[in-house]
Amino acid sequence: MNKIPLTARGAEKLRAELDQLKRVERPRIIEAIAEARAHGDLKENAEYHAAREQQSFAEGRIKDIEGKLSNAQIIDVTSLNANGRVVFGATVRVLELDKEEELTYQIVGEDEADLKLGMISIGSPIARCLIGKSEGDIASVTAPGGIREFEILDVQYL
Repeated sequence: MNKIPLTARGAEKLRAELDQLKRVERPRIIEAIAEARAHGDLKENAEYHAAREQQSFAEGRIKDIEGKLSNAQIIDVTSLNANGRVVFGATVRVLELDKEEELTYQIVGEDEADLKLGMISIGSPIARCLIGKSEGDIASVTAPGGIREFEILDVQYL
C-alpha cells in the first residue's frame, strides 16, 4: 500500500481525533444504544436506529484514521532543507499574476487540506504546479477558468 504523506501537525490532529472517538464518542454511543434497548421494541425504536447509525459512522471513521496513520509517512517540515525548493510541507508565498494578489499556501496531505487556512493538498493542481519550483520561478496551472500563473515570492519550512 502507498505511504500517505502527513505533516507532524496533521498526524497529531488525526491521533487526537482517534483518541476522542475511542475514549469519548464510542462509550457515549454504547450507552445510548443500551438506553434505547431498554425502551423495548427495537423495530420501531428511532433512538436505537439513530444510535446504531452513529456507531457505524464512528467505527468507520476509527478504521479510516487507523489505516491512514499506519500507512502515514510523517514529515517534520521544520527539519526540511530543500534548498529553497517547494516540497511537501513547505509554506509558499506567491503572487497570482493576473489578479496581482498575494497568496500563501502550505502544501499538506489530503486529510489536512483546508483552503480557508491556506493549506492545500499535495494532489491539488496548484500544489502540483508549485512542487520543485524555487523563489522567483513562475508556475502555471490550467484551471476551469483558464490558465493561472503564480510567481513564487518566498518558500519557508515552518
